[in-house]
Amino acid sequence: MVDIPSDLDRRGLLVQRSHEHELDQHLLAKTRSVYCGFDPTAPSLHIGNLVPLLALRRFQKAGHQPIILVGGATGLIGDPSGRDEERQLNEIAVVENWADRIQRQVSRFVNTEGPTRAIFVNNYDWSSSINVIEFFRDIGKHFSIYALLNREAIRSRLDREGG
Repeated sequence: MVDIPSDLDRRGLLVQRSHEHELDQHLLAKTRSVYCGFDPTAPSLHIGNLVPLLALRRFQKAGHQPIILVGGATGLIGDPSGRDEERQLNEIAVVENWADRIQRQVSRFVNTEGPTRAIFVNNYDWSSSINVIEFFRDIGKHFSIYALLNREAIRSRLDREGG
């Protein structure tokens, strides 16, 4: 097993981590899974995706298995991501096409065969069948409206929109 924490640290790719010794031991003990997500909000990845893609590749070369989430459901939601305007909403067919393209692009950086082959998942596959009542009943009950309203991102957006 390659010492991935030391490799990433030497390259200046680690800024901070909690429980450093325990995390290093965890990564050195055996094959682990490492996750990274990409939302299909455009037809192609951008230069900002290069660092996480290269990190996924380094983890895989060190013996770990990458799990790549292509967020088809997330790409359909108008999340402003801290911006002043809401994200442009796109048709399902457009987002599905972008998700396929992004998966092909990511596949160029990771190995898709062998014992640590990259696993690709799309959150649209499991979230598209959930209806709103089931969502609020089963998932929404775990989120406090008070806690959400106190989050800076939500509060600043409500303030901008006169909420």
